[in-house]
Amino acid sequence: MPRQQTEATAHLNIYRLLVERDRLQQELQNLDERRQQIMTRLDGLNSRVAELEQAAQQLRDQTDQPTVSAPNAKPQPTASAVSDEFDLLFLEY
Repeated sequence: MPRQQTEATAHLNIYRLLVERDRLQQELQNLDERRQQIMTRLDGLNSRVAELEQAAQQLRDQTDQPTVSAPNAKPQPTASAVSDEFDLLFLEY
């Protein structure tokens, strides 16, 4: 059998609903703060990406221009020259 409805039961139900409402409002406020943090971070990332793309474009433009190498410039070693510097050792089991 269900209990009889009393004034105390009504007040208890009101209290429970008010506590849940306060909790949900706090959760909503936390979500708004988190959303703002995320938006700020996204703006920072977007601006950084734009800066890096601009830097890459400038580097690309610089490499497209022919450059004159210095007459005393030492040539870079090739992959085969680098591999000749190592001794190979084979182990059998």
